[in-house]
Amino acid sequence: QAEDGIRDCLLSRGLGDVYKRQVIVLAAGKGTRMNSNRPKVLHEVGNFPLISHCIKTAQSINPQKILAVLGHRRTEIKNVLENSDTSIELVIQEAQLGTGHAVSIAIEELADFDGNVIVLFGDTPFVSAETMRKIEARSRQADLVVLGFHAPDPSGYGRLITNDNELLKIVEHKDANGQELALNLCNSGVMAGSSLVLKELLKELDRDNKNNELYLTDCVQLAKAKGLNCSYLVCEPKEALGINSLQQLSLAEKRFQETARTEALEIGIHLVAPETVFFSLDTEIGRDTIVEPNVIFGPGVKVGTGCTVKAFSYLERCNVSHNCSIGPYARLRPGVDLSEGVKIGNFVEIKNSKIAENSKINHLSYIGDTEIGENSNIGAGTITCNYDGANKHKTVIGKNVFIGSNTMLIAPLTVGNNSMTGSGSVITKDIPADNLAIARSEQNNKNGGAKKLKALLRNKKNKTKS
Repeated sequence: QAEDGIRDCLLSRGLGDVYKRQVIVLAAGKGTRMNSNRPKVLHEVGNFPLISHCIKTAQSINPQKILAVLGHRRTEIKNVLENSDTSIELVIQEAQLGTGHAVSIAIEELADFDGNVIVLFGDTPFVSAETMRKIEARSRQADLVVLGFHAPDPSGYGRLITNDNELLKIVEHKDANGQELALNLCNSGVMAGSSLVLKELLKELDRDNKNNELYLTDCVQLAKAKGLNCSYLVCEPKEALGINSLQQLSLAEKRFQETARTEALEIGIHLVAPETVFFSLDTEIGRDTIVEPNVIFGPGVKVGTGCTVKAFSYLERCNVSHNCSIGPYARLRPGVDLSEGVKIGNFVEIKNSKIAENSKINHLSYIGDTEIGENSNIGAGTITCNYDGANKHKTVIGKNVFIGSNTMLIAPLTVGNNSMTGSGSVITKDIPADNLAIARSEQNNKNGGAKKLKALLRNKKNKTKS
């Protein structure tokens, strides 16, 4: 009966839309070797969970649907996926009975879908878009396609048993004999094929192996026994890196950063000391931007063209327009939006604020929950006092405003266009346009007061010692 189903599927090939494709992401495993309370696929590389990398890979071929199979600690993974910008359907694997069992559950959710399915693993983050396109193209020509790689150290990996371009079977490491273990063509886990063919093959899997699991890899040998065409592709070993331990996670982070730096240089971003710059998965930077040493780009950062990000600056979830200057030692926190030509100097922290064209915040300031108009200058040591211990309040600073050094702006507050504050002021009321606001205590000089005070303090100190 299974053979009849496969034969019907093969006969119908080409009658429908053979370019239909869906992706299944396996993310149900416990990841015990991570020695962590976090689900394995939520450990991060480039400030994004491993599963997010995998989903980005899946999206590179524009599938009609992406299904994620969840099991262990699924609520945490579900929360992350549901809060992302991607549309993913979730499938629950209650009992973890192997990769074949996980895929069979997902395949059932595809109902009568007649097209190609690509299976990815949520802990294998580096499969490239180019490789995905090759797999998808090959899966239109072969009944099953497996992605392999030549491993310098194949320990722990399943082996691909081949005859020229033909894939004969996959043997898991625990089940391999000595001759098979000597091979270094390893299984990445990625597999593609017709959804209907896979559905029929998965029904025939058994748990006759050392792990007592349903192996997805056994589909190859079952397919060969039915005379089906099984093929394989070979990718670079770094694409097939699976994360099973914190040591491998560290290696993955290193490889991610090396790749991101290379790509940045290739598109015209000047990294003064590339090895000291750290990127996130979604970092976007325009050409002719200079990034000095020891800069960190957290998630959600967009930087325009012709900018300079100076040494030891940290940016996170912010937007920087063209020709801006940031740092050194600047911190841009979530919600910051800098318009063109803005200058942010040393030891300046900004959060949830919009700064208009050509305004400057050059030294030692904190700006939070604030809007600043164009061509304004914020003096050294300025602080927007936006939090009263319970609520955040907004400060609005107009155009062509000059804020004197060491000004405290007590929000909520509005500073009108073309106005000024005197240095050292504590501003508690709105400032109308064109006004100068000075709010500081009157200076009182005591004649000889310093000499008298020093003598008094010395006498007091001496009495304490005696």
